[in-house]
This record gives sequence, C-alpha cells and structure tokens, in this order.
Amino acid sequence: MGVLAAAILTMTTFTFSTVLVVLTTYTSQFSPRSSENFINNKVTRRVLGIFVGGFVYASLSLLYMQDKTFGHEVLTPSFGVFISFLCVATFAYYIHFISSNVRVTALINKLVGDIDHVVSNYKKMQEKNHISLENWEPSGREQEIEMGEEGYVQFIDLVNLVKFAEERDIEIEVLVTTGDYVYKDMPIFRIYQDEEEELALAKFFQTGPERTVEQDIGYSIQKLMEVAIRAISPSLNDPNTANEILIRIGRLLGEIGQLKTKGWVLTDSADHNRLVYHFPSYDTLLYHTFFQISKYGSSDISVMSAMTESLKAALRSAPVERHDEIWEIQEYILDGLDCTEMKKKDVEYLQKKVDELAELTNQQTIVLQADEKKQALV
Repeated sequence: MGVLAAAILTMTTFTFSTVLVVLTTYTSQFSPRSSENFINNKVTRRVLGIFVGGFVYASLSLLYMQDKTFGHEVLTPSFGVFISFLCVATFAYYIHFISSNVRVTALINKLVGDIDHVVSNYKKMQEKNHISLENWEPSGREQEIEMGEEGYVQFIDLVNLVKFAEERDIEIEVLVTTGDYVYKDMPIFRIYQDEEEELALAKFFQTGPERTVEQDIGYSIQKLMEVAIRAISPSLNDPNTANEILIRIGRLLGEIGQLKTKGWVLTDSADHNRLVYHFPSYDTLLYHTFFQISKYGSSDISVMSAMTESLKAALRSAPVERHDEIWEIQEYILDGLDCTEMKKKDVEYLQKKVDELAELTNQQTIVLQADEKKQALV
C-alpha cells in the first residue's frame, strides 16, 4: 500500500504538470479565454478525481492497518491493486485525450459546438414561446429594479419572467443583455404596474465575474474569432487556421440570421405583451464578428477572400431579408482595405469572390481596379 500510494501520487503530480502545460499552450497560441474550455472539461476533473481518490484510499488504508492483520488475508490490498490498475488505465486515456484536444482543430470544433448550442436554445425558445418584434407600449407606473452587485450578466430566465409577469399582471422591460457588465445600483429591469409593490426578481438572472457561453452569442463568437486573429499574428503566422474558422463561422452566421433580432416582445398565454428584451441586432453581430479580423487580415489575400466566402456561406441559410445586411458588411470589409501592394492576380481573385457575393445578394458589385504598371490596386 505504501508503494501504491507513492506511485499514484507521482502520477497525480505528473498529470497536474500536464494540465499546466496545456493551459499555457491554450493561452499563448489560441486565446486567453479558450483555456476555460479545457479547465471546465469533465474528463480533466474526473481524471484528477480518480488519482486523488486513489492516493487518499492508499494512504488511509496504510494508516489504519495494524500489525495483527498481517497474518490474515485482507481485502484492502486487493482493492488497492484494482485502484492502481484503474489509475494506469485512466492515465493512458488521459494522455490520448490531451494529444487529441491540444490540436487547434479540436478547439475549433468545441467552440463551434458552443455557438450551435446557444443558437439552438434560442430557436427552441422562439418556437415554444410567442416572440414578436411588435411595438412596445407598456402602461402603468414605472419602477426600476437595481443591481445589487457588479459583474457580467451570465443568464436571464426570460421564459419564467414572462410567467411571473402574467401572474402579477405587470409588464417588464429588461434593460441589459446577456454579456453586459453591470455595476452596483445600476437599473437592470423596468417594471410597469398599476400599484407599486416590491418585487423580487433576483432569482430570474445570474451574474458573475466572467462571461459565459450559455446564453451569450456575442461571447461565443468572440472566443472563436480570437483564435482566428491570433492565428494570423506575426508570432504564429497561420492564416489557414483563420480561413478555416471564417468558413465555419459563415454557416453559423446564417443560422443566427434565422433568429428574430433587435427588440424581442414576449407574450403570455393570453397573447398580452409582457416582456421586452433588447436582443442584439443582426448587423451588430456581423460587425462584431468581422471588425477586428478585417483590420488585422487586410494584408493577406487568403484571409480577405475567406471573409467573402464566409458571407457567402451565411447566405445559404440566412433568410432573404438578411441579404442587405450581409452585403453591407462586405462593403465595410473592403472599405478599410489597403490595396497599394496587392498584385494583379490577387485583385482578380478577390474580385471574383466579390462578384459572386454581389450576384447572390442582388447588389451592384464593387469594382476593384489594378494599375497594370504598378500591379497594384488604386
């Protein structure tokens, strides 16, 4: 048991060291905010739990063994051997898990899955609950509910807020959105009711010291785009990773385009307006997706063309009413483009992509002209 305790402790120490190495890799090569995807993974916590539990069992068994038990057969060493085999198998699995998840492709798949999960939850909410973009015209006396402590808004229970408003016959305006940083004594709800009364709404929202991806589409997109921006930095110089992310996020932007955006008006079972939630507009989400990478990737023709391909991918699933907003983002991307050093073939390649997007959106294309003498865009 003493040998087993020492061996399991050694494996635990090595595993903790591996975790620190992986966290350093995530922070330096991917994004500081991507490390939480590894820390919060159930596999990491379960592996460490098995190792710590095995060490505690071996140590306590060794402590409580007495001299008189050595002359008889006992089950404690048998359990100790079984736990040691379990730890070895867990360690082998964890090495495979580390080697698989330290790859950037695995991280991209995880971040894309987070966005898919958030969008899917919002779609289900819109299908089960009546959400419209009607004018919000509340009646009654106004009362503001202030924030008790500062932090990021991590979750807002919109469905139960509507039920609460129906029971109390009131109307609620949510003044913040998921992902906003709120301060103490800052108003977060505005209540409209005939008679003033104190209402406890703290159970319908959650705040914390950092943003989460449970409801925050903007934060989910930010984490994914940070990996793309880090990939095109001079320290890594990996534009192909950024291009892969841009293509993947194009499909997600098309799915987001199917959601109702801007002001959500939620109604109760009697079809009365009960709650308004200022969901981010679609053009705002598009802007926050491309405003950084369009600046840092303007010198790489592959990244510029991948952004146009991303917008084309968004068009495949986005409704027709979103086409104008998608084309406006294309104009924004090209508007900040410094083409003085671009070669003629690069201009022709990018022009073809822009023409295809203009045709899909029924817009007049943007003509990119090159100076034959300088081989550059004017």
